[in-house]
Amino acid sequence: QISLLERPELQHRIKAFCSSRSPEHWLKNQPPKRAELQKALGNHLSWKDRYPPFFDDIAARLLPVIPLIIYRLIENDATDIADRVLAFYSTFLAFHPLRFTFVRDILAYFYGHLPSKLIVRILNVLGVSTKTPFSESFAQYLGSSNSSICPPPEYFANLLLGLVNNVIPPLSSKSKSNPADASGRRTNFSKPHASTQAGGNSNADAQRAFYQNQDPGSYTQLVLETAAIEILSLSVPASQIVSSLVQLIAHVQAMLIQSNTGQGMSGGLGQNSGLPTSPSGAGAESAGASRGNTSASGISANFVSRSGYSCQQLSVLMIQACGFLLAQLPPEFHMQLYSEAARIIKDCRWLSDSSRPVKELNSAVGYALLDPTWASQDSTSTAIGNIVALLHSFFSNLPQEWLESSHTVIKHLRPVTSVAMLRIAFRILGPLLPRLAFARPLFMKTLALLFNVLGDVFGKNSQASPHVPASEIGDIIDFVHHAVMYEGQGGPVQSTSKPKVEILTLCGKLLDLLRPDVQHLLSHLKTDPTSSIYAATHPKLAQQHPS
Repeated sequence: QISLLERPELQHRIKAFCSSRSPEHWLKNQPPKRAELQKALGNHLSWKDRYPPFFDDIAARLLPVIPLIIYRLIENDATDIADRVLAFYSTFLAFHPLRFTFVRDILAYFYGHLPSKLIVRILNVLGVSTKTPFSESFAQYLGSSNSSICPPPEYFANLLLGLVNNVIPPLSSKSKSNPADASGRRTNFSKPHASTQAGGNSNADAQRAFYQNQDPGSYTQLVLETAAIEILSLSVPASQIVSSLVQLIAHVQAMLIQSNTGQGMSGGLGQNSGLPTSPSGAGAESAGASRGNTSASGISANFVSRSGYSCQQLSVLMIQACGFLLAQLPPEFHMQLYSEAARIIKDCRWLSDSSRPVKELNSAVGYALLDPTWASQDSTSTAIGNIVALLHSFFSNLPQEWLESSHTVIKHLRPVTSVAMLRIAFRILGPLLPRLAFARPLFMKTLALLFNVLGDVFGKNSQASPHVPASEIGDIIDFVHHAVMYEGQGGPVQSTSKPKVEILTLCGKLLDLLRPDVQHLLSHLKTDPTSSIYAATHPKLAQQHPS
């Protein structure tokens, strides 16, 4: 009964509980003394209060129950009642040891279904005493009358900068383009001590009582959780938020250089240096497209200097931070990321313009798929390279159970009609290999998808033009062999590694999709000992097919 939660007797107990404790009670070495304990126990034993409506410390017992009540009320569309309960108990919930988890989970689970008023009420659970590091402009977008309008790129850029400064591990190397540049050094920012923010350093958790281990357990985690909570609190569709973040990352180098123009370029770039261009000219496409996106972005002139990095270094770290942040959000954001990433890749004029020479296209894509760190420092970054790097950062921080949807981005890219797009597809899924090797069903699903993508260009009935010789994809052929051997070994390939029979059986079936000349290059991935060295030397297959 909700009326039970509003009874004056219970409210009096709650107020007494809150007044006898500090909101940062876990920082104290001893649990708080309960002045009412002897009185409550004495009344009970003397039968003065034979059937007390609330016996003993009912407030402490009620603390873990309130979040469950809020969940159930929202599930049953009783948001008005949930708002009323939170109005009574927001101050009380500040003592919940997992209040950040409660706020984040409820915003994530019911994302898109909570009214703005209730979102503000839920955020009040965090309280001002926790020194939650919200963005300076967050309250402006949360409480404005136009809360349904997506914040500008500057908001998301500052959010990522906060993650770079407080969450992403700092770089120790200097800018490659100018080793003597002082701006290549990392500035040591003074952060508030973790014990004053989130319960102290996690290294000492073993020596603490359970109630002192608060969530989040470090300032780094606090900043990350706060950024995720900010995103989930915006009354904006996930598609708009993801689109803003992805567009920001796609042209991050141009944005940083433009914001830094008035102060001179960091990392050795001259005062009048142009935007990044690759030797193939692919960077010009990225830079040209970014001019319209960043000129009115409103990024402050001191944006780069606030990080202590050069433009090139900061661009790489912002890509990492964006992938890390997106991995903390619900699957709805993941689906939007796959869709937006595929759209940007396909809309790149190097891939959409069929009149360009194949060699020029392969050159542009080749530079785009290089290590984004070196590409940035050599001014060869492109939108494609940034998006692929973003997906790599995202996948590396994604929980194993959510990797099942990683194939969606490849499905959005199909049908693949060129070797350049084929390389992009393989480059996107390549870094997932070490993690998929320990989940065979997902590995087999991924391998089947890669073979089907290969069949789009080199299949028997492929419509791709012009005809490309199989020798052009020697690196992809090597990768497929390596992937099969890696999964069979369950780790780095060794001289004694053997592929799994199930994988060879799957490959043998999928090879029928490909042209004969490509099948020949993959002939060892079969269970036939007469044509496959893997099958001929495999103990199980050798017994089945004795010579």
